[in-house]
Amino acid sequence: MRLARVWKIASTDLGILVLSALFLVLLHTLTNGQYGFHRDELATIDDARYLSWGYVAYPPLTPFIARLSLTLFGASLTGLRFFAAAAQGIAIVLAGLMARELGGGRPAQLVAAWAAATAPVAFASGAMFQYVSFDHLWWVLAAYFTIRLLKSEDPRWWLAIGVVAGLGLITKYTVAFFLAGMAGGVLLTDARRDLASKWLWCGAAVAVLIFLPNVIWQVQHHFISLDFLRSIHARDVRLGRTDGFLLAQLWKCANVVTLPLWLAGLYWLFGAREAKRYRMIGWMFVIPLALFLVAKGRDYYLAPAYPMLLAAGAVWGERQVGRLPAAKARRARGIVWGMLATSGMLVAVVVLPVAPLNSGWWRATNALNDNFNEEIGWPEMAQAVARVRDSLAGESAALGILAGDAGEAGAINLYGRAWGLPEAISGSNSHWLRGYGDPPPQTVIAAGFRRRDLEAIFQSCELAGSIQMPFGIRNSAIGDRTDIFVCRRPRQPWDLFWRHFRWFG
Repeated sequence: MRLARVWKIASTDLGILVLSALFLVLLHTLTNGQYGFHRDELATIDDARYLSWGYVAYPPLTPFIARLSLTLFGASLTGLRFFAAAAQGIAIVLAGLMARELGGGRPAQLVAAWAAATAPVAFASGAMFQYVSFDHLWWVLAAYFTIRLLKSEDPRWWLAIGVVAGLGLITKYTVAFFLAGMAGGVLLTDARRDLASKWLWCGAAVAVLIFLPNVIWQVQHHFISLDFLRSIHARDVRLGRTDGFLLAQLWKCANVVTLPLWLAGLYWLFGAREAKRYRMIGWMFVIPLALFLVAKGRDYYLAPAYPMLLAAGAVWGERQVGRLPAAKARRARGIVWGMLATSGMLVAVVVLPVAPLNSGWWRATNALNDNFNEEIGWPEMAQAVARVRDSLAGESAALGILAGDAGEAGAINLYGRAWGLPEAISGSNSHWLRGYGDPPPQTVIAAGFRRRDLEAIFQSCELAGSIQMPFGIRNSAIGDRTDIFVCRRPRQPWDLFWRHFRWFG
């Protein structure tokens, strides 16, 4: 009897969507432990040890989730990434539910879900713990609540939208572009009727209240995150990382085979009379697209806006296929599923960490997905620092470890515990705010620097060791800075030189 009941629930539309999500989460869980922590994950884990309402590089929610992972699973790569995988699993369920709310049947719901799941950025977001994973979820959840609002014309949905907006703001600041699209959608469509509703303004107030602690933190720290964002944006523009924004929308933010699907969704939202009540969703894509283009945003920033278009396109496509003769309809469905399955497997081969290290397959996927090489070599860095420390007999009482950036400091702090290394210091991001310790070190082991940069800071710097990278892999975060130095006698007192020893990355 119980088995029959479980089967009955699992065979419903929602049950099948949930099973799809569980499959995706299981796939990530089984493959996410293959290499090691990424540089950005190490920085986040290190920040998670110092819970705060703000950090230089991001708002507080992602480090809080990392702290939860550390509490539940310890320093587990699979445990940490489970939360990112779960976020993507929930997002594909929501994509299917959006199709249902727009009038789609089971085929449309499943197509929307798997089209969203196989988008390269979304798929990769489940394979690495980063704020992008949760930012993606909040955009999709806000879109789902907006569709419920527009369908029911019940303004109380603004409270739910406000909660999600607040969570988005304490996850990644680029959600402001999506909220600008939402505001524009209200003003440009019949949804402006809700401007007279208390529920819209209550929802806005909820969002502000959730975001307020981070705003207070920014005020207390002189809006240091704005300095960070300006610096990172200038770097991205200088390095050409913002080039090709529009072209990347065709293959990176959504799977290339789903291009007709989301374009059809955009056409349906703006062109179909039956979709007029949902036109706000179309503006929630077009306005952020225009803003990111003008502001020179990174190409993946808009990725969370595609599931709502894929849902709309799946509904449109289901209706078109429904008008075909039965044989042609079956053939059309088979082609769609064949293309989704094939493209999904190709994306998985590239974004999942499954290739054997330094194999031809690994080198090819690393060329396409440069995150992989930044997951290699961190335990070796900590071990190299420990070897140098062991060679400095008698200096341990006044010894410090200076790391080149937040990720390197995180790696030394995580893996260095096994060798009894002291806490690393760094001038990068939130580590700069934490200072250099009291009393300041007299002798410094420096990792992640070039010699000429250290000699500008210290009177004496000696080469004392080097990082031995596995298989000779070049970690692009470390680059050619694999030497470990011992430095003494800073050219200025610590309190003076530390004021200017700040950088962002």
